[in-house]
Amino acid sequence: MQDIKYGRRQAIKALGAALAASTLPMPFVNLRAQEQKFSGKTLRLLTWSDDTGAAALRNIAATFTAKTGAKVIADRADGTSGMVAKVKAAGDRPTYDVITLAGVGASGLGDAGLLVKPDLDKLPNLKEVEPQYRTGADGFGVGYLLWSDGLIYNTSTVKTAPASYEALWDPKYAGRLFLPPPEWAEAVDLAIIAARMSGGSQQNIDPGFKKLAELKERVMTLGENPNQVADLFRTGSLDIGGIYSPAFFPDQIRKPEYKMGVTYGMKEGFATQLMFTVIPKSHPGDSDLIHAFINHSLDAGVQGRMAADVLNGPVNSKAVIPAESRAFVPSPKQIAEKAILHDDKALASVQAAWIKRYTEIFSA
Repeated sequence: MQDIKYGRRQAIKALGAALAASTLPMPFVNLRAQEQKFSGKTLRLLTWSDDTGAAALRNIAATFTAKTGAKVIADRADGTSGMVAKVKAAGDRPTYDVITLAGVGASGLGDAGLLVKPDLDKLPNLKEVEPQYRTGADGFGVGYLLWSDGLIYNTSTVKTAPASYEALWDPKYAGRLFLPPPEWAEAVDLAIIAARMSGGSQQNIDPGFKKLAELKERVMTLGENPNQVADLFRTGSLDIGGIYSPAFFPDQIRKPEYKMGVTYGMKEGFATQLMFTVIPKSHPGDSDLIHAFINHSLDAGVQGRMAADVLNGPVNSKAVIPAESRAFVPSPKQIAEKAILHDDKALASVQAAWIKRYTEIFSA
């Protein structure tokens, strides 16, 4: 998960990448009848080198090959920045057909003129995706997963999953609480949530920072190191924390000895960020093949397995999440009712000041 962690950590530095909702064109092209023609063709995929990339190869690439007979050749990069660097280095040389990456990378490549917008008529599975999750990065990206942040809690000491972020301010958790570090996008989301809880908003953030200041003496750690956070839960040193994603520790949170649970059921909602699939302007492969691959990534079954593997939210509203992972992944129903996409473009103008204020509150 190192790559997605990097993407999330860097997202706060590039919050001008607005997530633009699209209107779904009609009618759809039925690709099912065309899939046989892809046998023997080759698609070149660029994805992460970490567990998320491996999950994409298992759940998307391998099943696409089994379904269509097309060969998928994968190249993998260390983080979203690594993928951006590879595409920029390739320039006009046709190198990759499809790239999966975080929103900041999609926006950067789009701004650099290195992407082509997908033909949404060729993505019939988009009909199962809510409009706000279909596209972003000025229309260059197709949303394929939702990075999802919730509350992490100790299943031994917090017997009932919290139903509000107010749990972070419960005095009984003082000294056994963790929060996200200031440079992470999670800290921005937490400030906005605190503001809303105090009568403010993203545009009126002062009440949020005032409320966060109440936690100054109660925080054990700012969770810069997810492995350390997981170990603090394992040793019984932490009760609760957030906002944070289970995707930061997908292995530990599944193990009973870590006593970690996650909830997305807060009455205030939970924060999400789209991750994208994009098409390089210069690509070697067949356009229909590329769109068939992207459409396959949005299949309900593929979405469920991918979400379960990397503990992200599915964008397909009919995604089938394996039973063993449902405790850690927001359901399509929760996403429809409680997921929040913030105004990232507006945040770009205030990010530096917010980081400074957050840091001043929780500095030693």
